[in-house]
Amino acid sequence: MLTERQLLILETIVQDYADAGHPVGSKALESQLPVHVSSATIRNEMATLEKMGFLLKEHSSSGRIPSLKGYRYYVDNLVKPSAIDPQLVDNVRKSLDNQFFKIDQLVATSAKILSQMTNYTAIAFKPAAKQVRLQGFRIMPMGNQQAMVMLITSDGEVESQLFNLPRQISGEELEAVVRIINDQIVGLPLDEVVSKLRESVPVLVHYIRQPSGFLSIFGGILNKAVDDQFYVGGKLNLLDFVEDGNIEQIKALYSLIDRSADITNLVATQDHQQAIHVKLGNEMADRSLLNYSLISTTYDVAQHGQGLIAILGPTNMPYSKIIALLEVFRDELAHRMLDYYDFYD
Repeated sequence: MLTERQLLILETIVQDYADAGHPVGSKALESQLPVHVSSATIRNEMATLEKMGFLLKEHSSSGRIPSLKGYRYYVDNLVKPSAIDPQLVDNVRKSLDNQFFKIDQLVATSAKILSQMTNYTAIAFKPAAKQVRLQGFRIMPMGNQQAMVMLITSDGEVESQLFNLPRQISGEELEAVVRIINDQIVGLPLDEVVSKLRESVPVLVHYIRQPSGFLSIFGGILNKAVDDQFYVGGKLNLLDFVEDGNIEQIKALYSLIDRSADITNLVATQDHQQAIHVKLGNEMADRSLLNYSLISTTYDVAQHGQGLIAILGPTNMPYSKIIALLEVFRDELAHRMLDYYDFYD
């Protein structure tokens, strides 16, 4: 257990290091602590916190900086969101007060705005498509024995893909396929569509000589519609916090921000029981992120599922301010999403 004085010292060092970016000394703390403590006493307490693993001493200075253990303790026990500035709420509302015709536009804009507001890298995931239904299906002949398969989902998304037609298939046979799918498949939740479509193979085989190929294409389009989709704003901001001359870290970070699987894995352990979830560098699998932190939160869009927004920045970021911003943004984004879905419902 840390004493009350040690807690005050740790909290102040974390906040000062976020603001100034250099080690914090005892004299600076003496003028800031809410209780009168001598500089010598503060130095002794700092030395104790260092021995306990909460602080680190840099060779070039007599001051201390937080260790990852210190940050973890601060995040779990001491951090409080900054007071909500009404102007911040107004700015977030105005930034989302545009006409969006697709969820993807709203999610992409959210990532861009969060990045601009923080100068860090922002990640925004669209809501999981648990209750989204197949609303429409079309096959459009394109000539040269090709056709365009189009799926329209209940949240306004349209997915399409070209495929080659068997040479002997006629327009009437294509229309029959469309009727079968519209009669038996349209209206179902997306996670039930492929299994139901497989039940229709005996009927489809009368019109398509290789229904398995058609099923594969249909399933591929469907997977594209239901996969986690996310957008990243301020990708290059990650490079602002690379250690001087660390070329290997720069290469690793460039690679990270271009690989979808890595971004998905980065947020995969989000604890949905926590309003705000913080992962420090040593808690992330990618070693190039050792000096970074990820602050994330989910937003709830009723029956349309949950999405996620996150900020990826340096470990010494101002946690109180970022957490307050994410809480405001989460609520406003959820409200804007519900308005969007209400329009389509």
